[in-house]
Amino acid sequence: MGKTLFEKIWEDHIVKQIEEGPSVLYIDKHFIHEVTSPQAFTGLNNRGIKLFRPRQTVATADHNVPTLHQELPIKEELSRLQVEALKKNCAEHGVELYGLGHPYQGIVHVIGPELGITQPGMTIVCGDSHTSTHGAFGTIAFGIGTSEVEMVMTTQCLLQSKPKLMRININGELNNAVVSKDIILYIISKISASGATGYFVEYAGSAIRSLSMEARMTICNMSIEMGARGGMIAPDETTFNYIKGRRFAPQGEEWEKKLAYWKTLYSDADATFDREININAAEIEPMITYGTNPGMGIPVTGHIPSFSEIDDKERASFEKALRYMGLEAGVNIKGKKVDYVFIGSCTNSRIEDLRMVASFVKGKKKAAGVEVWVVPGSHQVEMQAREEGIDKIFEDAGFMLRQSGCSACLGMNEDKIPAGKYCISTSNRNFEGRQGAGARTLLASPLTAAAAAITGMVTDVRELFN
Repeated sequence: MGKTLFEKIWEDHIVKQIEEGPSVLYIDKHFIHEVTSPQAFTGLNNRGIKLFRPRQTVATADHNVPTLHQELPIKEELSRLQVEALKKNCAEHGVELYGLGHPYQGIVHVIGPELGITQPGMTIVCGDSHTSTHGAFGTIAFGIGTSEVEMVMTTQCLLQSKPKLMRININGELNNAVVSKDIILYIISKISASGATGYFVEYAGSAIRSLSMEARMTICNMSIEMGARGGMIAPDETTFNYIKGRRFAPQGEEWEKKLAYWKTLYSDADATFDREININAAEIEPMITYGTNPGMGIPVTGHIPSFSEIDDKERASFEKALRYMGLEAGVNIKGKKVDYVFIGSCTNSRIEDLRMVASFVKGKKKAAGVEVWVVPGSHQVEMQAREEGIDKIFEDAGFMLRQSGCSACLGMNEDKIPAGKYCISTSNRNFEGRQGAGARTLLASPLTAAAAAITGMVTDVRELFN
């Protein structure tokens, strides 16, 4: 019987199989940042041991960093202490750190791919749930807890149980103005925020194959938002062309050797999955969320569900979400006024995202009363945007291009959305307080977010194209 892409990589990385139990899995790359690594480093120091394989560890500062005046001391004390602790720990344990001021600094799930560190066939972990982003390259990539971070630091291995496998096939052509963020929001709205719990998901089909690598990363990034352990896409020529020539990509004979292996990484025709879902790409419209989990999504032309459309078991949580969001059941979402627009996060902060927004807003002005933050995912993305004149387009439109970091994706730094304010965000989560205490988040694509910035309200971006 044939094997799935997941099974091929998983089996290649088993160090020891415990009978009727989990596997000891070898980890190729371990990404760390300032939030989930301090406790793990403390554990190592308390035991008087060093990091086992520092060259397979990649460190950057992203969650807590300011996105304005990064040359100045960090104002928030906890953020400053965590960033300083990362610097100290990396120096003591021989880990190269891409910290503030370094040309490679950025969000961990942005810099890995753009530097060519992320490569097909790898196992990749990080103390961050959105490590699933790297699965776009045909890797087994997933988030881990702090105790597991310490386990990888000491052994370069993890004890893991093999998940169930799901394949989501998306075939056909996408409609105008429908992008990868709409695809994943549509999927989550259909299967719910827990619909893939216990599974590792492979995305396949002609619509997936047509996407760029940056678009594929957006989809894999949000696999965790439907409860999946991770998401992945089989590598192809698009993948290989993206990696080739990057800073840490293989070169010469090593490139040819790796490429030959990478071309074997696909699910065999007779491979079996525990569950398969088929989606017609033509059914997907520009999407937006209205509630407090990513599964509460609807087309921008649609209405918030009425109480009769909600299952009795979900009624209480539905009502709670609407109270928090200050919205009413049964009403249209289109036309809802917004206060902030955030374009960034590990979901949508790459150069392709910024180019998409710049192309749309060129020659336009943001609506009065809307504050727009565009936060690149890395220093390299920021520099490229400035070289291409994207910063000038944003400036003319009234948008603010900031410096790289996680920013308003989460209320862990200086970029918070005030209580009660509505923010259309290209990030991955809309939980209560995620962007700041009392902040109200509506998740959408960069195009839908840009349209809201221009009109001041939830807008069907297709109308502005027309």
